[in-house]
Amino acid sequence: MGPLAGVKIVELGGIGPGPFASMLLSDLGADVVRIDRIMASDSGLHVEERFNLLHRGRRSVAMDLKQPGAVKAVLEMVAQADALIEGFRPGVAERLGLGPQDCHVVNPRLIYGRMTGWGQEGPMAQAPGHDLNYIALSGALHAIGPRDGPPVPPLNLVGDFGGGALYLALGVVSGMLEARASGRGQVVDAAMVDGSASLMTLMYGLHGAGAWTDRRGDNRLDSGAPWYGVYETQDGRYVALASNEPRFYQVSVALMGLKAEELPDQHDRSCWPEVRGIFARVFRTRTRDEWCSLMDGKEVCFAPVLSMAEAPEHPHLKARGTFVKVDDVVQPAPAPRFSRTRPEIQRGVPRVGQHTDEALGDWGFSEAERTALRAAGAIR
Repeated sequence: MGPLAGVKIVELGGIGPGPFASMLLSDLGADVVRIDRIMASDSGLHVEERFNLLHRGRRSVAMDLKQPGAVKAVLEMVAQADALIEGFRPGVAERLGLGPQDCHVVNPRLIYGRMTGWGQEGPMAQAPGHDLNYIALSGALHAIGPRDGPPVPPLNLVGDFGGGALYLALGVVSGMLEARASGRGQVVDAAMVDGSASLMTLMYGLHGAGAWTDRRGDNRLDSGAPWYGVYETQDGRYVALASNEPRFYQVSVALMGLKAEELPDQHDRSCWPEVRGIFARVFRTRTRDEWCSLMDGKEVCFAPVLSMAEAPEHPHLKARGTFVKVDDVVQPAPAPRFSRTRPEIQRGVPRVGQHTDEALGDWGFSEAERTALRAAGAIR
């Protein structure tokens, strides 16, 4: 089992970053019980349930949190839990009777993880939004995209998952670690606007030093530098070159059939567009796989740009077991890895309410209590 084996977490079901954080904690061994609505809201993912991989690894209990009995049952679970995760707008959990104060009354050691876009306070705390809005405000979106085009949405990796879920998971684990010493719980306020700003720490430092401009495609890591970018090959595919260091750059140039001494200085920004044009013409002379064969085993920072269909079949990823198949669905394996307490996907994606009796029974609810909750419409 993973390093979080024995940890018990209650997840108040939501969408996006909250479920992803809960998935990560489950992958690492925690017993996460997801409280789903009896009448599930539209997640926007109109696919068969087993493909909603953000829900993997947990048991699902279906409840109507507008029923006092359901709220009381959640608080009984909270009394046994190490952490709770919720992703409502600020104030919603309090109105349900499941806010931090309500939960800390029954469990003073509880780590209460809150996931929002704008944070728990501030002028925009109650405003609606999605990943793209949060990274737009933090400065992250402006920095991503081509020099001569608009900013490009980086999927929802920077806001929902990088700036949201990962910071929430880190905050919850850090809080639980501190609570073991202090005996006191606390609230983790994980906001995607904060997390995505934090991810930009390097760039803000370089910008402050005058080493990073506010123009897209003009810097070392945003495709401005010719030796750090994506190039089309003869067959319409792409390769990624990232030879930052001079020694890697020189080997790359040589393998491309160019002479470094005949090119402008690597760090002469005024010549970057010219050199990028040269590189682009050279990369179009071979197919992607031909470039892979040429670069394989050489001291260069190079990789093919693989599609999601191709990536699981790459020899390196197959050797590492980076992808696995659960319920006949190919998906990324748990990460990171541990030498002794190996993480694993505990189970596939549950149906809403699939484990109501099983999970509640394991958390100490008698058959009579479950029957009464069901009769009252509190659980399904």
